Amino acid sequence: MRRLLAHAFSNTSLNEQQELIIGTVDRFIELVKTKTCVQDGVFDIAKGYERMAFDIIGDLAFGETFGALETEETHPWIAILLGALTKGAMADTFKRFPAAAKVVGVLLRKQLAKLIKDTTRNEEIAIELVKKRIERKTSRKDFMTRILEHRDQDNHRTSDLQLAAHSFDFVIAGSETTSTTLSCCTYYLLRNPNIMNILKNEIRGAFNSSQTINDNSTKSLPYLNAVCLEAMRIYPPLPLALPRLVPEGGDTIDGHFVPAGVTVTTNPMAASLDPANFTDPLTFKPERWIDTGNSGKNRDILEASQPFSMGARVCIGKSLGWMEMRTTLAKVIWTFDLEPADLNVDWLRDSRMQTLWVKPPLKIRARLARHVDATS
Repeated sequence: MRRLLAHAFSNTSLNEQQELIIGTVDRFIELVKTKTCVQDGVFDIAKGYERMAFDIIGDLAFGETFGALETEETHPWIAILLGALTKGAMADTFKRFPAAAKVVGVLLRKQLAKLIKDTTRNEEIAIELVKKRIERKTSRKDFMTRILEHRDQDNHRTSDLQLAAHSFDFVIAGSETTSTTLSCCTYYLLRNPNIMNILKNEIRGAFNSSQTINDNSTKSLPYLNAVCLEAMRIYPPLPLALPRLVPEGGDTIDGHFVPAGVTVTTNPMAASLDPANFTDPLTFKPERWIDTGNSGKNRDILEASQPFSMGARVCIGKSLGWMEMRTTLAKVIWTFDLEPADLNVDWLRDSRMQTLWVKPPLKIRARLARHVDATS
């Protein structure tokens, strides 16, 4: 399955898909401009990032956006997505505590029924959209373009239902995690004017127009990359620990022999916020990710932060995630001067973990930067 899906995430495919991604990012920029600069209002940019990322992954996975940026109404799929994830977390918990599960099943019968209904509807939407995309004859380049090209060459032909299941995973993994990192970046930039100014100077010194901002042109910006890495360290976009099985013959972990078949994992929050791995772990310091040469100043164990996991099961969408993060953040910082509209928000204190993050509102005001033509 991974070999089949890898075609959709190859460098060739991502270069083909970049135009679709940038088109959605530019619509997001126009939304921020309308809500803040034209209407002189306050905008929850965390929700905006969520809507943008959702539209991007819908466009790539199903050949059409969900229209999340075009309406104030929360898209039904976004609305019920967390419910479906909650159902999965509860199911896992019930397996571990079967006696308690029976009691909860009786007491929360109606709530559980709704969660099951939401999950079923999510699955139905994915199946409908995949079938619609497969039937559509188009020259556009998206995930399905490459997957459909290669699936008939596979000895074990992937069914439409399996493609729908993978596309459903794309929507969850490809929208929430990216928007979470962008929200975290923006929060800490707003709270740290010095860091914001360094990033502004780097981005505005590198580009003469927003149209020249893309994946290739942002890869070489060290501070932009460091800001993203630091956001993913202090607030891992996937907060849950990913399980792995010890292989045949067992293995030694940190000096302890662990038998084959045992489930092991590393909690990303514990690893990235441990003072043994990072100095001042609760302080947002992008500089820790910039090479300090042989000075010995950086005593952080940078490898302890692995937001995309690692090894053979590294996140298949890693390059896509980086493309979205760098391009979006660069365009936002190039276009706007941002300021917080609510200073009472504490990002770590006010967040809740329900499989994925439930983030607090991030309300901002924005003015067009001097170099931006208000009519553009």
